[in-house]
Amino acid sequence: MASTSQNYHDEVNKQNIEKMRAVLTELPKFCKQFFRGIENTTSTRTRLGYALDLRIFFEFIQERNTAMRRIPITDYPLALLDQLTKEDIEEYLDYLELYYKDDKEYRNDERGKARKLASLRSFYHYFYTSELIEKDVASLVPMPKLHEKEIIRLDPDEVAQLLDLVENGEDLTAAEQRYHRVTKVRDLALLTLLLGTGIRVSECVGLDIKDVDFKNGGIKIRRKGGYEAVVYFGPEVEDALLDYMDQRTHKIPAEGHEDALFLSMQNRRITVRAVEKLVKKYASKVTSLKKITPHKLRSTYGTNLYRETGDIYLVADVLGHKDVNTTRKHYAAQQEENRKRAAKAVKLREP
Repeated sequence: MASTSQNYHDEVNKQNIEKMRAVLTELPKFCKQFFRGIENTTSTRTRLGYALDLRIFFEFIQERNTAMRRIPITDYPLALLDQLTKEDIEEYLDYLELYYKDDKEYRNDERGKARKLASLRSFYHYFYTSELIEKDVASLVPMPKLHEKEIIRLDPDEVAQLLDLVENGEDLTAAEQRYHRVTKVRDLALLTLLLGTGIRVSECVGLDIKDVDFKNGGIKIRRKGGYEAVVYFGPEVEDALLDYMDQRTHKIPAEGHEDALFLSMQNRRITVRAVEKLVKKYASKVTSLKKITPHKLRSTYGTNLYRETGDIYLVADVLGHKDVNTTRKHYAAQQEENRKRAAKAVKLREP
């Protein structure tokens, strides 16, 4: 009987498209042209993000612009973009810092503002280069200055403590230990894989059984952007995965989840949210000062790889960064440590 398992990434894309179409019904009609225009050059996740950001922008216009308050947002004309000024965009950024919707408070820091301005710039740029508007006022507003955030990662001893905890469950509560007895092998394989390869949590939950190649010691993943890549793993990851595969063969997956590598307690493909929760559960026992997420495990791997190899291009390649400057920015602290070591490495005169 043929498998009815759904491809994880195709399913996520389908959900994103459905959500975006729902948001589009609340936006001006001319927005549809923008999303058609960028369809071949952007991911479904990016387009959904743009749609949500534009909804906030047009809700701001309706709330603050007296002339537009009487018109439904869906009826806003394209000519509105030429009527707005640089000051309107700047006021929008101020508004983003703190606003209310449906009695709920929303805040944006510099990164949140920068992302929403980037969405608006793409929006304006599309219609300006298509010669459908005369001014590109969004491009006149400078991007908010971003302050470098300290990279949070686990120290080598904390990595060992984390994996020991997953293996023995000693510091877990009685309730947590009941679950742990069932999920220990899976959790150890999953966390060892994240820490031993640096893959993203979305790449991890999207893995199918057939994507694991024990002969060559690699896993085939779908990177951000949709392209496939093979990431290789070492003996510790291999051992943890083999232990889990022994257990996985005895599971009866829910319909549509037959191919999924990592299964939930309900025998469905494990979700990103579930992985985030299990990482938080274990990591909080190891360190209360650091807020550890799956992405922090990725940073931990990247730091360890850079520390061992000193090769920023290798780290960028393994982590799937398209631009090595992204990697360099994240691991600048390690580069600084290396430079300090270099200063002490050369002796001019023997003491």
